Amino acid sequence: MKQAHLKELQSLLLGSVTDSSDAIEHFSTDQSIFKATPTAIVYPQNTADVRKTVHFAAERTASGKYLPLIPRGKGSDQGGAAVGEGMQVVFPAHMNKLLRLDTATVTVQPGILFQTLQQTLFTHGRFVAQCPSGAQYSTVGGVVASGAGTEKSVKYGSIRAAVRGLKVVLSDGSLIETGRIGTRELSRKKGLATLEGSIYRKFDGLLLDNADLIESRRITDVSNYAGYDLWDVRPAKGYFDLSQVIIGSQGTLGIITEITLATTPHNPRTTLLVGFFDSISRASEAIVRLQQLAPSSIELVDRHILQFHHEQRSGDFEGLVPEAIPKLAIFVEFDNYSQFAQKLRSTRAANIMRRHGGSVRLSTDPVEQVALWKIRRASVATWLSAGPKKALPFIDAAAVPVEKLAQLLEKTYKLIKKHDLEPGIWGNVGSGNIRMQPRIDLGKKKDIDLLFTLEREYAALVSSLGGTPSGGSGDSLLRAAGLKTLYGDEFFELLVATKRIFDPQNIFNPTHKTGATLNYAREHLREDFHIKHLHDYFIFT
Repeated sequence: MKQAHLKELQSLLLGSVTDSSDAIEHFSTDQSIFKATPTAIVYPQNTADVRKTVHFAAERTASGKYLPLIPRGKGSDQGGAAVGEGMQVVFPAHMNKLLRLDTATVTVQPGILFQTLQQTLFTHGRFVAQCPSGAQYSTVGGVVASGAGTEKSVKYGSIRAAVRGLKVVLSDGSLIETGRIGTRELSRKKGLATLEGSIYRKFDGLLLDNADLIESRRITDVSNYAGYDLWDVRPAKGYFDLSQVIIGSQGTLGIITEITLATTPHNPRTTLLVGFFDSISRASEAIVRLQQLAPSSIELVDRHILQFHHEQRSGDFEGLVPEAIPKLAIFVEFDNYSQFAQKLRSTRAANIMRRHGGSVRLSTDPVEQVALWKIRRASVATWLSAGPKKALPFIDAAAVPVEKLAQLLEKTYKLIKKHDLEPGIWGNVGSGNIRMQPRIDLGKKKDIDLLFTLEREYAALVSSLGGTPSGGSGDSLLRAAGLKTLYGDEFFELLVATKRIFDPQNIFNPTHKTGATLNYAREHLREDFHIKHLHDYFIFT
């Protein structure tokens, strides 16, 4: 370490601090299209280390030596939330432990991989139902902080539904615990002569004083991670839960050091149906009906991605996909603990798909199910990793009410073709979420200009259908730059005020959420976008 202040910080911590060129280069990118060079990397050993790091940064900033902090898990965020020009606080090295396992909850440190947690819970007949598709390379802290989409959200809801409490380090280095509290405890919190007390007083005042405006900007019937959640902290249920505004805040309000999640009984025996459709409208109608059966998953992959995989790896899906590749393949899974309930619902699901023009394959065999899921997962992996141009994550997290799904699909295809790009869509359509990563060359100015144009036009399209551009994950640097357009000036000022209440010195991830700008995004685009750090997993969506 060459910098004197880093040596000073190192002397305070059990963990490590480094500014080695290799570490700096490695942590300058995540799975997004952005690159920002950090000043140093901190590997905290425990919560005390995080508190000391934040206190150090706050004191240094107060003295005129600005030192922002960027929390980071495995760097799988596709929006750039894990990169920034400050000190990165990296959790997987040490803070990766399961701390407590109770009858219905589990408490973990933020750096534990979701897959590691699930494997442990499976041995106890439990699981966290709100698990992301990339569980093998996503940390629990990253999922909670970003609001990453979950595979079974159609039945179990988003990660918000799983969080029972958090430990969060505030911007002065103090530690708080969040969770549902009643009016008496809320009053006690407001009386504290600390930053925690100030946050409860000011933030609750903001929610109460602007209740009508906040409700008028609610995006209904979808999971929404655009901006900060000002709707679920004080719902009409007689409690207050500060966790809800921290979830999806992407490390801009505080640093999470412990997470308590609800667990659910796990049934490894599932029923999987795959329906093949040649009509987008009829398939979408089927999805609306299927949703009412409460399956654990409803996933989709379109013809363009299946055809691309066939061209790259012909024969992979022989006997699994019809010879004439369908417009849409829909995957419906039931995980009811009762096998009778699974059989009843899967029979109804098959009938719904057939009535809407789909051919259906039903399986209860685990080996066959792996092969069928490969249609969805391997084809998307091929789309993301093959070809001369890169499939870029920048308009890949939209969600609309399921009833508007057909309109979104049809209009998205028109928008993509208008710009002479290859379409290719997949996603968790049971929750109205679709993903799409167009192939663009970041080495060409015209393609970069197109990227920004397409981001703007797609956000407008999704918004016009009552949806959100940030439904499957938190705001990217690009999507966050459009928050004012999405919500309007008045509501955007509430988001700015929320950031100021929690982080008055603006030391937490300052270029994200309300601090994001299009200029910053353009200046930090990567020309060498790749996903090499995910190749260990191959199937990574």
